Parts: sequence; C-alpha cells; structure tokens
Amino acid sequence: MNLPNTLTVSRIIMAPVFFIVLWIPEWFSIGRVSLSIVALVIFLLIEVTDLADGYIARKYNLVTDLGKVMDPFSDVFSRLTYFISFLSLGIMHPVFTLIILYREFSIVFIRMILAQRGIALAAKSGGKLKSVFYFLASVAALGYLGLVRFNGDSNFLQYARVVVDILFGVSAFLALVSFVDYLLVFIKKMKETSR
Repeated sequence: MNLPNTLTVSRIIMAPVFFIVLWIPEWFSIGRVSLSIVALVIFLLIEVTDLADGYIARKYNLVTDLGKVMDPFSDVFSRLTYFISFLSLGIMHPVFTLIILYREFSIVFIRMILAQRGIALAAKSGGKLKSVFYFLASVAALGYLGLVRFNGDSNFLQYARVVVDILFGVSAFLALVSFVDYLLVFIKKMKETSR
C-alpha cells in the first residue's frame, strides 16, 4: 500500500477515535475542555491527511484504483462521524444533518453506478466549496462545544451558536447545489454510455 492510500486508511481509523474522544466527557464527565481540544486536533489531522493524500498521489503519480474508491469512502466515513456527533450533541440542526447525509449517500450511490461502467466521477468545484464549508462549520461546532464545556460567557455563546447555525445552513445549501451539479453530470454520462 502506497503513502496516499495509507493516509486514506488513517482517516478511516481516526474517525472513530475522534468520536470516542469527543464523547468521553459526555459519558464520564471528565476532561471536558482538554478532550475537546484533543478532538479538534484529531479532526484537523483527518482533514490534513485528506488534502495530503490526493496531493501526494497526483504529484508523484501514485493514483491507484483502490485509492479512487477508498478516498471518497473515507471522506464520507469521517464526515458522517462528525455530523452525527454534532447532531447528537445538539449542535447541528436535524434538517441540515439530513440534507447532508442524503447528499453524501446519494453521491456514493452515483459513484458506484458510474464505477461499474468504468467511469470515475471527479470532484467538481461546487463539491470543493461545499467541503470548505463542511470544514468551517465543523471547526466552529468544535469551538462552540469547547466553549460550552468551559462554561463560557452565555452572551458570547449565543452569538457563537448563530455563527455555527449559519455555517451549517450554508453547508447544507451547498450540499444540495453540488448534488444537483453531480446529478447532471451523472445523467449526461449515463446517456453517453447507453448509446
């Protein structure tokens, strides 16, 4: 297994570790602030490896069929872990969570159908922008959770919560927009291959 694929696998391993670290304070009432910081660090490691594996694979011509399948899977795997955690902790609105989950599973389904026809669905600019907002919303959510656990100023927390809600709302909107974009590509590819 080459370096990019190893980094991809590391994300799959780190996602449940992130979940456990994030939830230990809820389960055992210990390490409320310190474990929130550790969860943020793990989250950042997951996101950095996501950038690194693709960059290394392209730069050093290490792109593999396994990597093409495993990379989007590990993205979905880690994001589901984040968003279900945020939903369960009351940080993310259920509507936003559902929109994002529907989008992610639908894209996986579209990728599977195209893969059976030997077609790889490349990331599009709308999908990349959506990923940026997923990242920003998740960082804001983790920051907000850390402040709550630290018993921060309630007035500041109200404003912080509004920011978190806005970022998740924008993320859900961009998830829908990028899904429509991918869906149009999917329909076009299906028409091309059915001729």
